[in-house]
Amino acid sequence: MKKLNFRKLVLLLADIFIITVSGITLNYVLALTKFMKFESNGNLFYIILIDILTCELMLLLFGSYSRLWRYFNIRDYVMCGIAMTLGFAMGYGVLLLLKMEPRKVFFLLFYIAATAGVLLFRFAFKRTFLSLTREGREEDLQRTLIVGAGRAGRMILTEIRNAQIDPNNPAGKLFPICMVDDDTNKLHTRFDGVEVIGVCAEIPRICADRDIDTIIVAIPSCEEDEKRKILDYCSATKCSIKVVPYLSELLLGDHSPQLITQAKEIKIEDLLGRKPIEFDRNRIASFIYDKVCMVTGGGGSIGSELVRQIAKYSPKQVIIVDIYENNAYDIQQELRLEYGESLNLETLIASVRDYNKMESIFKKYRPQVVFHAAAHKHVPLMETVPEEAVKNNIFGTFNVATLAEYFRADKFVMISTDKAVNPTNVMGATKRACEMIIQYKAQTSTHTEFVTTRFGNVLGSNGSVIPLFRRQIESGSPVTVTHPDIIRYFMTIPEAVSLVLEAGAMAKGGEIFVLDMGAPVKITTLAENLIRMYGKVPYKDVPIVFTGLRPGEKLFEELLMDEEGLKSTANKKIFIGNQISIDGNEMLYKLNCLHESAESNDSERTVELLGDLVPTFHHQVLKEAQ
Repeated sequence: MKKLNFRKLVLLLADIFIITVSGITLNYVLALTKFMKFESNGNLFYIILIDILTCELMLLLFGSYSRLWRYFNIRDYVMCGIAMTLGFAMGYGVLLLLKMEPRKVFFLLFYIAATAGVLLFRFAFKRTFLSLTREGREEDLQRTLIVGAGRAGRMILTEIRNAQIDPNNPAGKLFPICMVDDDTNKLHTRFDGVEVIGVCAEIPRICADRDIDTIIVAIPSCEEDEKRKILDYCSATKCSIKVVPYLSELLLGDHSPQLITQAKEIKIEDLLGRKPIEFDRNRIASFIYDKVCMVTGGGGSIGSELVRQIAKYSPKQVIIVDIYENNAYDIQQELRLEYGESLNLETLIASVRDYNKMESIFKKYRPQVVFHAAAHKHVPLMETVPEEAVKNNIFGTFNVATLAEYFRADKFVMISTDKAVNPTNVMGATKRACEMIIQYKAQTSTHTEFVTTRFGNVLGSNGSVIPLFRRQIESGSPVTVTHPDIIRYFMTIPEAVSLVLEAGAMAKGGEIFVLDMGAPVKITTLAENLIRMYGKVPYKDVPIVFTGLRPGEKLFEELLMDEEGLKSTANKKIFIGNQISIDGNEMLYKLNCLHESAESNDSERTVELLGDLVPTFHHQVLKEAQ
């Protein structure tokens, strides 16, 4: 602020000097050229003094000192000229009142010379200042649009201004060009010299017209729907995007970081079209505290996040079971680094398909809560080897569930997928079979409470679309999407895991918990937004190639079977599907036949028997072959 006041003072003194020199020089030039007689020194002194006072008053009122020199534009020059005109007019009136009427020709020429001098000084200084301060740094400066002209937006501007005098502050590389705000009362107003030039819907046009590099969304109090709409506008540009967090997430106070340092790069999950899911952490804490918790598939995307979140709630012991030692090792080392000896952690390499090995694990550790996340989940790969999906998903689940019941675990929570609803692929059908097994166990168990959690695609998980898109963009390859109209429900890994934990906490047995995931997202839109996040233009800088639907792939996924219905819970984003009665003898007979077929590696027969077990399974490959 002191620096800013110093700059204002320098500019004010420069204007006083220009007006003074213009009056004195003009007086002598006119006299020497014999155009008119000298104004007496006394008259000239008062003429100059009064015009300085009136002009400086007008310049102050018109905000000519509120802009930094580097940001002057045509409108600023016009307003400065108007201020000088009004200042001289007022000065002439004051002189008349004082009975000191100056010669009209002299006064007119004095006005022209002084005004031209003031404007030329600003123009020349701006050019010189920019050439000195931006030379060698032009490529580093980011032309910036600020979305939101409220308190947060003005704080961002102030922080940028202050940062510009510190060459080591990264925020000094931001170059505020303009602002937008949906409050039309703020249109064409200025904050710290930066004009509000439009509304949010005009962001794509403004960014193109003004050659914007960076957008800062500074509306921490806006509603989620409004924020989503704004981010859609921003994502239609090629600019990098930073978002100031919500008020509840901001660090505020005397010792908190500056607002601009809390603005984060936009995340792809910001574009999902719904608010982050909120969960009852107290309920989860009481569910996990001082319990022996086992996580199968504990090294995978969902499993490892389950382990991370479980560790926060002071479990008695955490047991990671995974067949892939690299993933298991990674999460083991991460937790040891964070918790040291305070977390009782066991990491075991084992397959859920190996009943005897899993039995020995249950016998030794006696888990009270079992989270079953181990599964083959890649749809196209499972189409080529359906017997492996059956062995791992169906019979791996049957093994773990049976042992959990036998060793009297308190709760068994299985991870399912929206692909289990009216499945058209082997993977989805096997997961639907797993749901049937869990519901059968819930009907027959006298101690263990069995529950299923079902959700859509998980952003960033192993084998999901986002990591693939990132690899394609970073390698310079086209982004591949199977179909332009394909849509999916998405959630973040932490959301998925929080759902699993709260579902386990509230479960009574037999429920299928389903997350309200909001509106589905077009994969094409997801790809376009991700490309823009990399600062590139979809279809121009990065092609999007449509490759056709893969075997077993649907254009859209459902979250609930028609016969299940919905029942609300204490969490308005979590619903319960009604338990479906399972004929145990019939299901066990069909499972036995399916097991024999899978173990004999008969792919065609395995798919047929899978369809017999899961009535809602309509295999696309078989259907097309008929």
